[in-house]
Amino acid sequence: MRLTGLIAIGAIGLVTGCDQLAPFATPPTDAPPPQARPAPVELSAESQKIAAYYKRVEQRQRALDLLRSDGGGPDTPFDNRRLARTFEAVAFSREFSDAGGALVRRRDESILHRWSDPVRIETTFGATVSDGQRADDMAAVDRLARRLAGATGHPISTVQRGGNFHVLIVTEDQRRGIGPTLKRMLPEIRQREIDVIESLGLSTYCVVVASAPNDDGVLTRAVAVIRAELPPLLRLSCIHEEIAQGLGLSNDSPDARPSIFNDDDEFGRLTTMDEFMLGMLYDPKLSPGMDADAARPIVQDMARALTARAF
Repeated sequence: MRLTGLIAIGAIGLVTGCDQLAPFATPPTDAPPPQARPAPVELSAESQKIAAYYKRVEQRQRALDLLRSDGGGPDTPFDNRRLARTFEAVAFSREFSDAGGALVRRRDESILHRWSDPVRIETTFGATVSDGQRADDMAAVDRLARRLAGATGHPISTVQRGGNFHVLIVTEDQRRGIGPTLKRMLPEIRQREIDVIESLGLSTYCVVVASAPNDDGVLTRAVAVIRAELPPLLRLSCIHEEIAQGLGLSNDSPDARPSIFNDDDEFGRLTTMDEFMLGMLYDPKLSPGMDADAARPIVQDMARALTARAF
């Protein structure tokens, strides 16, 4: 079972800088010639063990026909009622809640969150990530950004610098000390969120933190942290889910099918239903800050219209 999640934080100020784990931006033309990037540092013994473990996990999942990439098919039909219920489950609840000053994985009601400004996705890597993996992951993020822009109608692109949605692909050793990096990217992130990210168990592959500075549902910054030790399909699954969750579909649901927003690993990429839900999330009929009761009749109308056109 895969565990991922979004931690939504209110009252976070604007980011004034970011930490480059592995710079790859093109320097200005008047800068001195770039130095060759040092060869990647070898993985630690612990990271090698973790990579071997996740390789076995992926092999087992593929043997069970999980991590599907077909977007859903005749075996996973859904109608307008299922689409509306699933949207409400993933858009109006969150995976992490405060409990006595600590963050616990517990479903809690939430208002609708989404971005108003264009989303600029910037990907950085830990020093031990190979050039081949960097190229593959950068290409995957770029393809996904174009797909998400098409699904939402919202400006979403990849950038080499100046991002407001950071994707950090790092190893176990780097993630355990990632607090200062998160602080620079999200200056008012609380220690409880940092603790969750630095102490992830093996059952959690990736996580995303998003900030809504005014507690009004408008997201302005996000940081996704993905384990570099994951093999290709699991890593791609994390890229798809964490970036999509960082856009505002903040929860997973065991009833979401066909969907990547389900911890059962059946689907490893965004599905047709997921694209419908992203389009609903960014439909101007809804607005950030709405609660589920206010949005429900609008959501039901949108679900009927979408499924009528598609099916």
